[in-house]
Amino acid sequence: MNKKITVFLLVMLCCTMFSTPPSSLAGQTVQKETMLAEYPIDNTDFPVLYLNDPRLHGEAVWMLQARLKELGYELTVNGIYSPETCLMVRMFNNAEGLEDSSIVTRATWERLMNLSGDPSLSVFTDKPQENKKRLLIVIDIATRRLTLYENDKVVKEFPVAVGKSKTPSPLGEWKIVHKSLNWGNGFGTRWMGLNVPWGIYGIHGTNKPGSIGSYASHGCIRMFNQQVEELYPLVSVGTRVRIVEDGQIFPKNFTPQKLKKKDSGQKVVYVQSRLKELGFEFDHADGRFGNMTELAVKYFQVWHGLPVNGELNEETYRAMGMIE
Repeated sequence: MNKKITVFLLVMLCCTMFSTPPSSLAGQTVQKETMLAEYPIDNTDFPVLYLNDPRLHGEAVWMLQARLKELGYELTVNGIYSPETCLMVRMFNNAEGLEDSSIVTRATWERLMNLSGDPSLSVFTDKPQENKKRLLIVIDIATRRLTLYENDKVVKEFPVAVGKSKTPSPLGEWKIVHKSLNWGNGFGTRWMGLNVPWGIYGIHGTNKPGSIGSYASHGCIRMFNQQVEELYPLVSVGTRVRIVEDGQIFPKNFTPQKLKKKDSGQKVVYVQSRLKELGFEFDHADGRFGNMTELAVKYFQVWHGLPVNGELNEETYRAMGMIE
């Protein structure tokens, strides 16, 4: 038998036999496994996907399949984590030097959704502009409006749907890292992915136009298909996207949390935003506690006579005016 066919059949057999959660998930409760089987997987926080019986399904699976197909993997986009999808995930993981597995992990999502902005994973590239324009998208979740600025002047303004209270849209300063066409289903006709470090978020169309203007999504920014098609060609990969609430990145209610270098998340965004307000932050509020954020915290601590360790603790939060 042809060697390639033999390997293909072995992988398919492995995927078909694998009908229980992986050993790495064995510590999770039966209740959680049952929930995964009974309810759609629509969350954006890098959900773990694997072959299960009954099959996992939902928008997260649809997004996975649409992106794989866009990258050249042959599979049916139907929102069901099937043996066919299992095989394509294994091939993708192997091709990207990830663990030889048919399980979609956080590492798979990060590489698949191109959060690093790697040109090798960008299917659609924008033509370079002769006169480069300074573009900025501002989304205010309080007003549910998206505004496109060009050189600080308003160009377009659109109504949008944003995240529900349990799955809020990520406040912060992001950038578009890849653009995609016609994913369909809940993603409509256009997708513009953002480099949020703790999940999969983007600006996209929708098959639920009645949700526009409300708090309805799992964190993404929904637009009418016709309007997202209007916005899509006006912006390019690298365009900055600022998501605010009432014009601010810092929330009305804040609970402090110890933070240090290499941490990431929404609270890192709040710290970066506050540091910028105080004149100590030199980079974007992008939720990544890197070298520049650590340096800014140290500078702040020096200026306020605090122990200089570059970490966020109660004393530093209080000096920054983030807590009383």
